[in-house]
Amino acid sequence: MKKKLPFLFLTLSLFFSQLTSAQYVSERSIDVVAGYGLSVPYDDVNVTGTGFYMQGEYVHPITTWFELRPYAGVIFAKTRFRDDEPPGPRFRSDSNGALLGGKARLVAPIPWVAPYVEGGIGVSIGSFETFSSGTDLQASGLIYHIPFALGLALGPENNFDVAFTYYFHPTVRQFAGAAAFGVSIPLD
Repeated sequence: MKKKLPFLFLTLSLFFSQLTSAQYVSERSIDVVAGYGLSVPYDDVNVTGTGFYMQGEYVHPITTWFELRPYAGVIFAKTRFRDDEPPGPRFRSDSNGALLGGKARLVAPIPWVAPYVEGGIGVSIGSFETFSSGTDLQASGLIYHIPFALGLALGPENNFDVAFTYYFHPTVRQFAGAAAFGVSIPLD
């Protein structure tokens, strides 16, 4: 039995290496995404900062269903106040900064409509403020964030994107994000 073990290991290794190389996708691209930005505190209060979101991602496909995506972007979301608001504290959730990091995307490789989920880790550089009934936090400079997104890659080549993308900032107890639309620009 011990003599058959190396042969079995070698056979399985060759089989899985062929299977893995058959799934490799070489179409690298740049994804450009823009949308309606927002910033919301973790607390259960009716406060939302709104503004603009834009991001660029370098898409490095590993298989047809798994991609690595380093990204750089910006979020500008500020709480707007009405003139007729009652006196008292003005709760706010503001995010103004650059977003840098890396994500992984799991996608169902279906032409025309491919659902996906993304997650990763990154840093935000800028100013962030959360003031609500249970939170009064401000941060300027460099803080970490956790990106998360749900979306659909659309079109015959899945080169259009519709997503809800969020960046959780535990340091200031808020998340910033967007309802975003994007396009993929092939590099190969």
